[in-house]
Amino acid sequence: MKAPNNCIELKCFWTWMGDDGVVRTKVKPDSEVVLEDAKENSIAVNSFSGTKYSMLVDTREIKSITKEARNHFSMNNRESKVVAFAMLIKSPLSKVIANFFLGLNKPRVPVKIFTNEKKAIDWCKTYLN
Repeated sequence: MKAPNNCIELKCFWTWMGDDGVVRTKVKPDSEVVLEDAKENSIAVNSFSGTKYSMLVDTREIKSITKEARNHFSMNNRESKVVAFAMLIKSPLSKVIANFFLGLNKPRVPVKIFTNEKKAIDWCKTYLN
C-alpha cells in the first residue's frame, strides 16, 4: 500500500486522515488483531486534529480479531472522537466478523457494512459537520 503522508503505521494497521475529513484505517494483510493492537489504533485515531470525525475501517485482509479487541472497537465505556464508522468487507469471514461485532458489541455510534469503498466514504461524509 502506498501510504499517505500523514499515515500512522502500526503493527496491524495503517491509519490516516483523508483530505475529505474521513479517518481511514486499513487492516494489514493477515493481521490477528488483539486488544493491545485495538488500543494502539484508537490512540492513533484520536491523535488527529479536529473534535469529531467519521471513520472507514477496511477489514478486507484481516485474519482474525479477538473478542476483547472487538469490544474495544465498539467504543462503549470509553471516549472517542469517532461519531460513525463504516466497515469495508470482502470475504465471507469478514462478513461473519462484522456481523458478530455488530450483534454482540452494539457500538454506541452508527455503523454500516459495505463492500464498495466509494459508497462507504460517501456514507461517512454524511456524519461530518
